[in-house]
Amino acid sequence: MKNRLKVLRAERDWSQAELAGRLDVSRQAVNAIETGKHDPSLPLAFRIARLFDMRIEDIFDDGESA
Repeated sequence: MKNRLKVLRAERDWSQAELAGRLDVSRQAVNAIETGKHDPSLPLAFRIARLFDMRIEDIFDDGESA
């Protein structure tokens, strides 16, 4: 799944480790999500969206058009 996580993190000048700490996940989990190797669970997607004050669908793109 494509996502804007890396861009959003960079805009705030956060390292992967800093973002991981804010989300209570490992740095490796952040890397896997950013590179599209792993999709976040729904609860984690909600935490990410709340952290960036955005909607889930504004961060993650499942490739389907509405």
